[in-house]
Parts: sequence; structure tokens; C-alpha cells
Amino acid sequence: MTATRDCLGIRVFAPALLGNDGRALAIVHGMERAFPGLHLGWKVSEEGRPVALPRRDAWISEVTPDGGFRLVCNGDESYPVTISAWERRAGPEPHAQPLLQVSAELPLDAATIAVAVDMLEEVAEGARALWGHATPDRAVGEIAQQSIRPLQGPPRPPRGLPVLALSERLRAPEIPHCLGWLNYWSAATARWLNFPDPARDAELLSRSRRTATGGWLVRLTDEPLDLDTPVHLDALLRAYERFPEIGGRGTGASGV
Repeated sequence: MTATRDCLGIRVFAPALLGNDGRALAIVHGMERAFPGLHLGWKVSEEGRPVALPRRDAWISEVTPDGGFRLVCNGDESYPVTISAWERRAGPEPHAQPLLQVSAELPLDAATIAVAVDMLEEVAEGARALWGHATPDRAVGEIAQQSIRPLQGPPRPPRGLPVLALSERLRAPEIPHCLGWLNYWSAATARWLNFPDPARDAELLSRSRRTATGGWLVRLTDEPLDLDTPVHLDALLRAYERFPEIGGRGTGASGV
């Protein structure tokens, strides 16, 4: 039996689209620039099959009823790459504002790993994102449990990971909801996190780089995050300890 192939998920969170403000095309074109040979020129039919888009850029530029842009893919069912976006409604807090969530999925293989940092940068900067991450889906599944509220008893995230506030309870949109393998933090988010602190962040800075807009790309582990690997889990736990604002565990939440 063939093992299920893991995927790399890219998620970035940005201010909501203001009509056709050019960001949808910037996101898709940036992703194509980062991945040599990638062309996202197909949509997916109701039957789940790729359909070529003769006017791809116009298709992407048309804002959808949910405030994002339609899913486009590379048309290769044996190696599927997809990206789409939608608007997340504002939460109940007085400061809350709607955010654009951009989500991409790619097979997690050597080709993807080689360009993952560049892809996250292109997607995030094209979206003018506040924060985002690129993380293998298997790790994402466990990280998501950090904000699940059970019907009975206290939250119990796996592997000793900290409990995170619900995303709508964070008191500023710049505060990341969670950590991932590769993290994008805008300049505003970096200020919230007090990053970088040369006295505390030497190890992280050795795997980080600045972006053209003053943001940061921060890699937690050299290889894709695998929580079955003790040094990877330790790196994730240490990063949560370093940044208590993430997930509203410090002063970043108005309630859980």
C-alpha cells in the first residue's frame, strides 16, 4: 500500500481586499515566480477535474462573494498545486476587523522544500500580509488542536503544546494565532513580538531573513517540521516560550 503523501500548507492573513486592488494577481504571480515551471492556469470543475482558464488573470481578479479569489490550480492531478482566498469575518471584539486568508497546498517533496521560503515570502508580500506560515499538513493537524475547546474538562493540546486563544479573541490582527515551520511576520507583527532581540534570538536569527518590506521570514527547523522528531518538537516548544504573545498567551488576548 502506498503511503499518503504529505502536503505543505501555506496560510497567510492580510487586511481584507478592497475590491480589485491588485493583490490577488500579485499573490498568484508571486507563487509562480517562486516555483520554477509552475503555472496556475486551471480551475477545478464540480466533478473535481481541472479546466483550463483562457483568461486566467481576469478570473483571479474578480472578487468573489466571500471577499477573496477563486481557487486556481496547476492542472496536474498527479502533482496538485492549488491556491485560493476568502475573507474571514471579524470577531466579536470591538477592535476586530475582517481579514483575508490565503491558502495554498503543494506536495511536500524536495522541489517544494527548496523553494518553500521564497514561496511564503512571495505570497505574504503580495497579499501585504500581517503574518502567516508554511507548515506540513501533518503538523498543522496537531497545531490546530491547541485552540480546540473540548465539551468537558480543560483544553488538552497534544505533546505538551500550549493552549492558544481562539483567533477571534486576539486583541490585534497583527498577533499570530500560532507558530508553524516557516513563519512570516510583517514589520508590525515583529514589533508586537519584540523580534529580533539579539540577546535571545541568535539561534532563530541564524535561520531568518528580512524581507523587502521590513518583515521577517523565520524558520524553526532546518527540515520540514515533524512533531515525531524530538528536536523539532523542542524547537516549537521553545519558540512558544520565547513568544508568549502568539496565540494570546501573554498580553495578546482579550479572553479565551
